Amino acid sequence: MQPILIAIASLMALGALAQTHGKTPWGDPDLQGSWSNATTTPLERPAKYAGREFLTKEEMAAQNKQTAVATDKRDTPGTPEDVNGAYNGFWWERGWSDGRTSLIYDPPDGRIPPMTPQGKERKAEQARRNQTNEGGELGAGPFNGPEDVELYTRCIIRAALPRVPTGYDNNYEIVQTPGYVAILQEQMHETRVIPLDGRPHLASDVRQWLGDSRGHWEGNTLVVETTNFSDQASFEGSTKNMRLVERWTRAADDRLDYRFTVEDPATWTRPWSAAIAWTKTGNLYEYACHEDNYGLYGILAGARAQEKAAVRK
Repeated sequence: MQPILIAIASLMALGALAQTHGKTPWGDPDLQGSWSNATTTPLERPAKYAGREFLTKEEMAAQNKQTAVATDKRDTPGTPEDVNGAYNGFWWERGWSDGRTSLIYDPPDGRIPPMTPQGKERKAEQARRNQTNEGGELGAGPFNGPEDVELYTRCIIRAALPRVPTGYDNNYEIVQTPGYVAILQEQMHETRVIPLDGRPHLASDVRQWLGDSRGHWEGNTLVVETTNFSDQASFEGSTKNMRLVERWTRAADDRLDYRFTVEDPATWTRPWSAAIAWTKTGNLYEYACHEDNYGLYGILAGARAQEKAAVRK
């Protein structure tokens, strides 16, 4: 047998062994595979479900029916409704209800804890700078160059950690080697490489868009602590000093139990936690995004147009 065939046969045998015992060949719990965290369960509990952790069977069925009928539909091409819709229904990846009324389980009311006065002021300023209003006008900026535009629009990262489900591209690939776990996010195809050897975090003056992650095993659960965030990437208004603890547990062949807890005394009055089911999915494909896109051109061109209009006044 040719050496490459022997190697392939050996890898297939090791893969079968890992699947049989739920362990990698070197003995760690096996979390590997392609996963999706898509769900229609909201992060926060809607007011109409106050005091209720679970939907009724009828409510859950109605919510899933609403998702199922979101087919390929589009408003009249060229109309504001069509443009504002961004994508027609075919491309959305909303997932299904998991039967709960919110992903947040702590606090028990299913709501993000109150923000500190500083947190409220900071989040309002972020919205003022970056968000487009209902009339289509840009935020306050400044937008002097690409560096002033959000990382998402510049195709650098999708969002700050932790990742919660959105309308599409909710897919991940987990790969393990002895001493490391790598988690690939479909969008913007960034990869978190998490060491498991007990090394300390980076020095506090070293900041990264996705922070600095360190992992370890607690039984069959992968526990990852992330610090050293950048002030260019904020989660729900957090500061760069947010501390994130994530946990992945293989609940079944086709499901991971994912939980996270965020703590940032400068932003929220207490830590809070959420749980999201990751379900087995097909292979990930490349998500194509680049800085030379219409969005970035449009924002910078719009800012220059606003400046010219102000001068004419």
